[in-house]
Amino acid sequence: MPSVAIIGASGYTGAELLRLLAAHPHFDVVSASGDSQAGTPIAELYPSLAAAYAGRRFDQLDVDAAAVADVVFLGLPHGASQGIVPQLRAAGAKRIVDLAADFRLKDPALYPRWYHDEHTAPELLGEFVYGLPEIFREELSGASMVATPGCYPTAGTLSLLPAARAGLIELDGVIVDAASGVSGAGRPPKAHTTFCTVDEDFTAYGLLDHRHTPEIEQSLTSVGGAEAQVLFTPHLAPMNRGMLATCYARPTAAGADLTSAGALQVQADAYADERFVVVSERSPSTKATLGSNTAHLSARVDERTGWVVALAAIDNLTKGASGQALQCANLALGLDEGLGLSQIGTYP
Repeated sequence: MPSVAIIGASGYTGAELLRLLAAHPHFDVVSASGDSQAGTPIAELYPSLAAAYAGRRFDQLDVDAAAVADVVFLGLPHGASQGIVPQLRAAGAKRIVDLAADFRLKDPALYPRWYHDEHTAPELLGEFVYGLPEIFREELSGASMVATPGCYPTAGTLSLLPAARAGLIELDGVIVDAASGVSGAGRPPKAHTTFCTVDEDFTAYGLLDHRHTPEIEQSLTSVGGAEAQVLFTPHLAPMNRGMLATCYARPTAAGADLTSAGALQVQADAYADERFVVVSERSPSTKATLGSNTAHLSARVDERTGWVVALAAIDNLTKGASGQALQCANLALGLDEGLGLSQIGTYP
């Protein structure tokens, strides 16, 4: 039975990993470290996990002990993985799946521009596989290091990928508007995520400089055969979890005659064999994705303005983070990629 260690298990992505791993038929969680909560019973911080982790406490980080596991998941704040990954490699870690942004971008020059710091391990960037299975499934098979995409890039890329790959939309001037639930900001309290601030409010943030912008551009460039330029605006919605992306692009000459029905068919054909993607004429709903690893997509073409509109709804903690990380770990170990993951959301 493959063993699993989670470094950063006390945050929301770590807790989601613990939830999903409890239903995995093969993985065995041997370590769940959370330095800020070391010694705290898991069930005390997350009562929802009590049935699966009764008596378990969050561990103190021990890199050497974690490196013995067959898979090490990192659920750390941005910047922390850059220091720990070299240590894990030196200690002999077999497989590392990082949920942070530390190794997502291939160009180290992008980190000072978008993350305001030089990358401390740029020599490792080329060794990580970008963990979006719908694009990089072959590279993920047997991969030793995986950088799991952010929730915004996952939703934006999945919605636009079919038309981009088919050469039907211009990649220069893509607009991505997306809204996330408050859990995307992490567990530690912040002034802008308190109940009184978020409740009955809806606000945009990260105007013109959100750090996920180059990640979306990198993904679209990789599938579209041209340099992508994206204007990305994230929004904070008064809900716990969920994400909705509405994306706009101009058609190319090849897409000049594209209709709404045609755009939907392009999406349906692209994802016909993908168990975690649903394409429908319905407008995607965040609640439909709750607790599932499934992305719900739709598309339209506005004949009046000429814009192509692509939409995606995901659970930001599942397909947007921990579920996708588990999907990648399954692929890396040669297992069925759907193990431990649900296609079905919780409703109401």
